[in-house]
Amino acid sequence: MTDDAPTHRYRALFLSDLHLGTRGCQAELLLDFLRHNDAPTIYLVGDIVDGWRLKNGWYWPQTHNDVVQKLLRKVRKGGRVIYVPGNHDEFARDYAGLEFGGVEVVKSTFHETADGRRMLVVHGDQFDIVMRHARWLAMAGDWAYEWAIVLNAHYNRLRRAFGGGYWSLSAWAKYKVKNVVNFIGDYEAALASEARRRGADGVICGHIHHAAIKTIDGVRYVNTGDFVESCTAVAEHPDGRFEILRWTQQLALPAPVNVALPAAQAAA
Repeated sequence: MTDDAPTHRYRALFLSDLHLGTRGCQAELLLDFLRHNDAPTIYLVGDIVDGWRLKNGWYWPQTHNDVVQKLLRKVRKGGRVIYVPGNHDEFARDYAGLEFGGVEVVKSTFHETADGRRMLVVHGDQFDIVMRHARWLAMAGDWAYEWAIVLNAHYNRLRRAFGGGYWSLSAWAKYKVKNVVNFIGDYEAALASEARRRGADGVICGHIHHAAIKTIDGVRYVNTGDFVESCTAVAEHPDGRFEILRWTQQLALPAPVNVALPAAQAAA
């Protein structure tokens, strides 16, 4: 999309797993997304800053700072930004209940949709068996994943040079490797069960870098995906409908008609 593309306005936006502070972070695409998509309330659903990676070596280019400034600017213009930290930015959980630059930090929260559904918003790492019982394995897997992202980036540059489209190594692996598919299914079921336990109609989460919208035993399960490889986010429309926004695909599509919010929802 070009800079003169209209801004698409939703009732709420949900982003997770940006991993600012890593070389795999798609900061330029993220800035483009934030430039062309807006909502009165934006939820940052964990792993926004990658504290794990920054501990091992500082990497913070100007584009990563631009993302932070872009979000703070939305707050200054009257929007709400609610930050639910994840495992990679778990240091921020110590500041739950506080605000920084107007950004509200909470361990978890609830979002009420336009059609009256109560959605639990949580990053989801607490329901990852590997994170709970073998943290060292999760960190080793994170290291391997980052190398896979680097290799995938080089491969996609070659594909573009020969006229090919974007291809995701991790997405391919998730659908092909049985154990990973089973892990995703168990994770989704655990989050749906937690939402039900807490009296919610559904859950909005991140963590596993696998965007999805589905119903599990009567509970609405929404996963925002990630903005490292798949570059996905979730939008709530004015009627309460959720949609996965896949920015690597939408960049190549004509801009849809701008959705104007009713005045009452715009002020919500």
